[in-house]
Amino acid sequence: MAITDDEEFHAKFGRWEIRTPLTNIAGFERSGGYKWWKAIGIRGSLADHGLTFGSTTRQGVCVKFAEKIPALVAGPRHPGLTVTVADPDGLVAALTEHGVAG
Repeated sequence: MAITDDEEFHAKFGRWEIRTPLTNIAGFERSGGYKWWKAIGIRGSLADHGLTFGSTTRQGVCVKFAEKIPALVAGPRHPGLTVTVADPDGLVAALTEHGVAG
């Protein structure tokens, strides 16, 4: 995950990429203790239509978007992306530094 040039949020998982302006991020929420079948890999949620880029069950950050984003060029749009990054505290700090409230 990266925040690039103070204007863009960029998440990549294998060949999948999400890019959106930082102004499209409405908030974030820390979460964790996931069940492996709900957290590992690229997943879509039937409950909230969010997307997950997951590599661990321990801890993640759900980034919520003001305007839903596509995972593919065509297909459903997602209101949030949960990411299980190596440094969730760093992601939260970077989002907060850019004015995003948790």
